[in-house]
Amino acid sequence: MGAMSEHFERLYRAQADPWHVGTAWYERRKRALLLAMLGRETYLHAFEPGCGAGDLTRILARRCSRLCAVDVSIAAIGHCRGRLAADGISNVDIMVLDLPRHWPPAPPEGFDLIIVSELAYYLDEAALAQFLSTLDATLAHGGELVACHWRQAFHDRLQSTDALHEAMAALPGLALQSHHLEAEFRMDLWRRQAEETSHDRNLHPGA
Repeated sequence: MGAMSEHFERLYRAQADPWHVGTAWYERRKRALLLAMLGRETYLHAFEPGCGAGDLTRILARRCSRLCAVDVSIAAIGHCRGRLAADGISNVDIMVLDLPRHWPPAPPEGFDLIIVSELAYYLDEAALAQFLSTLDATLAHGGELVACHWRQAFHDRLQSTDALHEAMAALPGLALQSHHLEAEFRMDLWRRQAEETSHDRNLHPGA
């Protein structure tokens, strides 16, 4: 377990909700905005890296046929798993993984929704490059990518929020669908263009 993994593990062992994600107005409002920003009512297979104790996971699961929820903290995943079981939610694959060194198996067509929330600014340059590359490889054609990050300074931030979001925006085939900017946080949703079919190419033989 790396230093950052140990840091989060200590936080979640000390208290189940170290950032007050379940109760703070900032977190509840931000979560409502994120859910409202999603372009579809339902998704086939979504991925939530950095799920923590599962506050977003519990709601997101109701809009997905299948959801993969991952966190580096064993304690956080334990809290998340217990809350999902108490809610009777059974369509979530819950994993302890140290992203981006380890990545969950993606469906053959890729994830049609990936939500990166309050996570990527902890990654150094090499880890961020690997994270973006693997994210690119596992986002489906026609899939949506959501990024949401705090914009203010804090002691263990390694990346600026604006730089992070611009790096995600530069991934191939993404078109910005929604953008929300406040002094405290930034939230963006991009949709990857759908894969061109042979029928589409036949309609445009000169392309």
